[in-house]
Amino acid sequence: MSTSTRSLGRTAAVAVRSMIVLTVLVIAYGLVITAVGQLLWNHRANGSMVTDASGEVVGSALLGQSFADPAGNPLPEYFQPRPSAAGDGYDATSSAGSNAGPENPDLIAAIEQRRAEVAAFNRIAPEAVPADAVTASASGLDPDISPAHAGIQVRRVAEARGLPVSEVQDLVIAHTQDRDLGFLGEPRVNVLELNIALDRLGG
Repeated sequence: MSTSTRSLGRTAAVAVRSMIVLTVLVIAYGLVITAVGQLLWNHRANGSMVTDASGEVVGSALLGQSFADPAGNPLPEYFQPRPSAAGDGYDATSSAGSNAGPENPDLIAAIEQRRAEVAAFNRIAPEAVPADAVTASASGLDPDISPAHAGIQVRRVAEARGLPVSEVQDLVIAHTQDRDLGFLGEPRVNVLELNIALDRLGG
């Protein structure tokens, strides 16, 4: 056997052993990460699923959804999310923003229309409507709204449910999450979790 043949055989053997070792490491890494996620962050690792008052899974805390009637009209007894540009709205298979710039005339017109609709729906002045009430997120699936956006809806939700305004306001405060690590992002309110808490409260 020539020297070149032996060298080629050694190279091939090293390549095969390396592939086997790396394959085992990749599989082991995946299993370890999965186990750690299930042990320490089981809820998040399994999709952060949310159940209603009857115990039925109604969605994920990570994905927004609409609270509207079959005709698409927002339900006054529920807090409403921010607009969505994903498909027909909150379509997880079509996650996307509009990609329209701030000077796009169609976007400007849509924002003005949304501002007028939100103001009329909540019986407030148009200038009191927060930005996230009229603009979609980049993903179109944002599950959260700002405390200001939740705040303008409190009176309308309370009246629709026959609940004291203070009780609904306290519920919003209880479901307001602070910045991550105290400095990342902005305070936010998860709409799905807040609405489920409302259903449990009654009214």
